[in-house]
Amino acid sequence: MEHGHYGYEPMGKPSAMAGMESSHEMKHDHDHQAGYNKHAGHSVEIFKKKFYISLVLTLPVLFLSPFIQNLLNVSFKFAGDQLVLFLISSFLFFFGGSPFLKGALGEIKHHSLGMMTLISLAISVAYFYSSAVTFGLRGEVFFWELATLIDIMLLGHYLEMKSVMGASRALEKLSQLIPDKAHLKKGNGAVEINVSDLKKGDVILVKPGEKIPSDGIVIKGESFVNESMLTGEAKPVAKQSGDKVIGGSITEEGSLEIRVAGVGEETYLSKVIKLVKDAQSSKSKTQLLADRAAFWLTLSAMAISAITFITWLALGRDLAFAIERAATVLIIACPHALGLAVPLVVAISTALSAQNGLLIRNRTAFENSRRITIIIFDKTGTLTKGTFSVKKIYALDNSYDENKILAVAEALEKNSEHPIARAVIKEAESRGVKNLVAEKFRAIKGKGVEAIIENKKFIISSPGYLKELGLVVPDHLNQAEGTMIFIVVNDEKLSLIGALNLSDTIRDESFEAIKSLRREGIKMWMLTGDNESSAKSVAEELKLDGYFAGVLPHEKQEKVKELQAKGEFVAMVGDGINDAPALAQANVGIAIGSGTDIAAETADIILVNSNPEDIASLILFGKATYKKMVQNLAWATSYNVIAIPLAAGVLAGYGILLSPALGAVFMSLSTVMVAINAKFLRVKK
Repeated sequence: MEHGHYGYEPMGKPSAMAGMESSHEMKHDHDHQAGYNKHAGHSVEIFKKKFYISLVLTLPVLFLSPFIQNLLNVSFKFAGDQLVLFLISSFLFFFGGSPFLKGALGEIKHHSLGMMTLISLAISVAYFYSSAVTFGLRGEVFFWELATLIDIMLLGHYLEMKSVMGASRALEKLSQLIPDKAHLKKGNGAVEINVSDLKKGDVILVKPGEKIPSDGIVIKGESFVNESMLTGEAKPVAKQSGDKVIGGSITEEGSLEIRVAGVGEETYLSKVIKLVKDAQSSKSKTQLLADRAAFWLTLSAMAISAITFITWLALGRDLAFAIERAATVLIIACPHALGLAVPLVVAISTALSAQNGLLIRNRTAFENSRRITIIIFDKTGTLTKGTFSVKKIYALDNSYDENKILAVAEALEKNSEHPIARAVIKEAESRGVKNLVAEKFRAIKGKGVEAIIENKKFIISSPGYLKELGLVVPDHLNQAEGTMIFIVVNDEKLSLIGALNLSDTIRDESFEAIKSLRREGIKMWMLTGDNESSAKSVAEELKLDGYFAGVLPHEKQEKVKELQAKGEFVAMVGDGINDAPALAQANVGIAIGSGTDIAAETADIILVNSNPEDIASLILFGKATYKKMVQNLAWATSYNVIAIPLAAGVLAGYGILLSPALGAVFMSLSTVMVAINAKFLRVKK
């Protein structure tokens, strides 16, 4: 049976998506990831090694530089000291600067001038100009700026690569959560097999303290399961028969028998890994803006440098001064801070979000979460617990008593996993009603179900479908709080014979989530297939701004459009199945809970848990991420906007002239500030 067949929202519990990738698929993905990490790790180590060696060699360069000696008011001179300075600096240029020189050649080859080109220009001008001064050109050597420039560039690249590696290792750790072996049930015992040999439908035994080797459904036993590595939820989750479990989580007490629900790419972890990889490799509009800015900055710096050189010569200044000004422009215009501003935040935010159960499919939508003015929530399983209980049974026909009504409802609901169906079945079992057999079963999507029982067609109907059938809800049931489902018989004519009233409990977390979101100035609405009375009760208790009651799945998209037409920036929070059109229509689509949601192509962001507080965490984290990007971009660009004209000498007439040395210091500080600022990004749970 399809979820949501009444038009009510299905419960959003974490789904079983079936074990890690089967046979060699997950192993190949793990090996590929490990191979990538090994290669990337080697590159990180090269930059680390070059940085430390360059840093050590920078010390004698600083001691031998005339500018530093004058600055410290010390004198350290000996015969051939400037030649020694030249030789050490030459080694630094070719050894420490080689990654940038090679990178520049690659950019020129592919006709895509960028950061590497400008870094190479800066260090090349610094090196060759200082070399020329060493061997006779009048001017000031700034080998120390060359050395510190190379140091900070190596450090910046090392920090960036290490951050990206950290995110990649987080993926590798996810793939390593699955154990190698599983206990496959055989008769009354169990045999140990490779997890890669598990098949859909297999029954496995998981003992206390063991990792669950596959996503699946518990068919026997009870245990608390630690899912913190997968969902970010520290509190162990109680699992019993019928509950879904995720491969890689750990049983804490009690054994579980689990039926494998799927293999290969359907698995929860493999989909998480793919989502994180895609998110890390995708570029948001903010990142594309940074790339474009870096490109234009490169061209601008080269043009301004040339104009500076020509202008000072035209104004009658000597060649040495013109070269110094042009070189200073190139040295301090290096856009490394700009190139680092967004990618570093992306790498950190993607890894942090995945570790906290926030899976980002669309980075632009994630960054746009800061613009949300209104959130539309599905009710069941999101704002409420999604665990129903039957409050009252109404017999509306003298031929049927309460037990008969319940027996018919139970027969129709036997094959459903919907939370309402579970409540009906549980009530029937507790009352010990007679088991009836349903034949020719048919689900009516978003409306109800029908089947033949004792040679008569019976229908379980939502309130909306009841109206379509031409039947009227009795007045005394119209005002009943909670969820109503109706039992209809088609015996020569359609007749309403009974109804069941079910209640659902508002989650404690919903109150805190609503308060947090309200503090952010966001309005909150609720969508539900429930009747007006039930919807109003929940909306008033949570102090929501509004609600839509009696809404069928296909009508949800229209409700999103209505609010968008009023100028609202809408986020839709749904189950990712029958909410697909609404999720696609919303400015930000957020799917929650089940593993099937992770497969939902319509959602921009997926929340592993059904906890509404995670929605507040997501929006706050989205705002924090965007804020970090903007801060980094502002810092990087404002530095260049101010420093480049000063380096060119526009205020030279007022005695304000930015020296190459001071420019290099400011440039270095800019890069370090960007890296440190990105590191402070955190998810607030």
